[in-house]
Amino acid sequence: MPLSEYEQRVLEQMERQLTSDDPRLANTLTQRGHRPFGRYVIAGAGASVGLLLLVLGAANSRAWLGVVGFVVMFAAVAFAFADPRRGSTRRSGPQGVVQNDGHVKKAAPSSRQRGSFMSRLEERWERRRGESGR
Repeated sequence: MPLSEYEQRVLEQMERQLTSDDPRLANTLTQRGHRPFGRYVIAGAGASVGLLLLVLGAANSRAWLGVVGFVVMFAAVAFAFADPRRGSTRRSGPQGVVQNDGHVKKAAPSSRQRGSFMSRLEERWERRRGESGR
């Protein structure tokens, strides 16, 4: 059942609102997931070789060959479903926060840059103590 004219206008308005509120999310939702076909061919061949090794290991009573076959199959399936690595030059996450006066405040450094786990916990503890007024 097609949408009425009113429903189409409301849907277009919602799409424009989403794009203006969160352009990054809108871009993510409109992109189509595309995986290269060759990736699946390689994974299928790897899974087939792994299955063959597993069966040969079981038929010849060689447990080590069966284990190797299983590992090859597992790696091939993991390769098929894993996301291809993107260029390391592209930074993910927010770049900064736009304040009310229009200036951009740089985003906090990522967790890899901030230091150890314990130092971050200590920072949080100090912030909470400062907020409570003690």
